[in-house]
Amino acid sequence: MWWGIITRTFSPMRKSLFSSEHPLIFVHLRHIFEVEEDAMSLNSAFRIDIERILRDKAPKHYNKIPRFFINWLKRTLHQEDINGILERNQGLEGVDFMRALVDKEFEVTLVPKGEENIPPSGQFVFASNHPLGGLDGICLSAFLGEKYDGKIKYLVNDVLYYIDPLKPIFVPINKYGAQAKASAKAINEAYASENQIITFPAGLCSRKIDGKITDLEWMKNFIIKAVEFQRDVIPVHFDGTNSTFFYNLANTRKASGIKFNAELIYLPREMFKNKGETFTITFGEPIPWQKFDKSKTPSEWALFVKNRVYALKP
Repeated sequence: MWWGIITRTFSPMRKSLFSSEHPLIFVHLRHIFEVEEDAMSLNSAFRIDIERILRDKAPKHYNKIPRFFINWLKRTLHQEDINGILERNQGLEGVDFMRALVDKEFEVTLVPKGEENIPPSGQFVFASNHPLGGLDGICLSAFLGEKYDGKIKYLVNDVLYYIDPLKPIFVPINKYGAQAKASAKAINEAYASENQIITFPAGLCSRKIDGKITDLEWMKNFIIKAVEFQRDVIPVHFDGTNSTFFYNLANTRKASGIKFNAELIYLPREMFKNKGETFTITFGEPIPWQKFDKSKTPSEWALFVKNRVYALKP
């Protein structure tokens, strides 16, 4: 009975909460947060409040949800850990916030390779594989943000744009409804700007396929935009993995025919398990935008770049 209640509770929000991923997966839905804010302050204090979202989204069923499930959800989403991060880093935003996550919060070491392939000037699209669904985006934003003096734009799920510390570098993506037009305009403005574009064309983080950790299909939009705005594409390989548990759960879920991406709820746990790790980031030679001609379709060119990325694997 209680599982049915929980399923009905999350069903209306599952499209936005579990169908896409991001370095800050824990804020995929802005209603997760209890916002304590001075209306004009940039230092709004965001907090995850799992119980509040359950009460707000399912007021008739909230009292029937077992307490152990709510506590499990809090632990799995690392509610207290993440609230601590948000509290300790109030006042930081954009690249500075990402850098604090890398250096102070997750204490990861980055080993860059192929730095000679990162031009000091010009506008580019950095297209990377997405092995972690968490720290990879944080690390790339911090590293490239420092390289380009904070002038980066990161294409993200639109609800993430409501997080004040990240607004300077995030570009909201919304393909549906009335906001789609505004989203398309913001994306075009980002590509037309002097900022570097960071993108994970797969959208979702890597899965284990035929025994190998690899991205799902890369979407073609970054190719189309690279040509439209005459930006060379720099392939990026981020070397990292999630746990065997994560991949097994994803494959079991898929084999069972379940479309609900239940494994994504574990991404915060995966992120914290990688605390203190060392990651190698390899940058390949820029691919001139003129390369993406009509000899292949945009989808085929996206696969071409994806293969270039995996050829960089150490």
